[in-house]
Amino acid sequence: MGKLSVSILSADLAHLADQVKLVEPYADAIHIDVMDGHFAPPITFGPVLVASLRPCTPLVLHGHLMIEMPESQFEELAQAGMDIVSFHIEAVEDPAPVIRKARGAGMRVGMTVSPPTPVESLFPYLEELDDVMVMSVYPGWAGQRFMPEALPKLEAVRAELDRRGLQADVQIDGGVKLDNARRCIEAGANVLIAASAIYQAPDPAAVARELKAIAEGRA
Repeated sequence: MGKLSVSILSADLAHLADQVKLVEPYADAIHIDVMDGHFAPPITFGPVLVASLRPCTPLVLHGHLMIEMPESQFEELAQAGMDIVSFHIEAVEDPAPVIRKARGAGMRVGMTVSPPTPVESLFPYLEELDDVMVMSVYPGWAGQRFMPEALPKLEAVRAELDRRGLQADVQIDGGVKLDNARRCIEAGANVLIAASAIYQAPDPAAVARELKAIAEGRA
């Protein structure tokens, strides 16, 4: 069954708890972009925000770590209430110990590829992952245009997971909107991540409802 992960990168942070409640009936997870101003240009969220948000929602909190040395944040994020972290393969020299450290902190773990990186670089680690995240924009700001070059990556990782009989989620992140979401699902994603499509809409809940329907194959 397809899922919707709502990114708070475009939310009104002055009313974050209310913004999450708006989409809670349709979301399976809240996507939290952690950026450090180095790996990705902006500085965004961290453990303090996670700890503030954790009592406000029962949804899965999924941290997308666009940072250097992601393992340095695992313990604090876990203590703050993060459920799963996905780190970029481009940010680490050896993913294997980083995966182990995330699990040791009590979280599920995934890996992410930026647009220039072949998704095949993740294949040696698929057995150890709970999700694979394909970026269809460059790490950084919300509101970027969807890059269709991500679709063959979704097809490739889905085919490899199916070939091995693995159950990891395949997530698509960046520029996902109502006019391209179905293509992402058809290419092999089972998790749609959306930020500006939802929170910049006049009715965020309505868009979240439609995206969830597309993810589940009902629209």
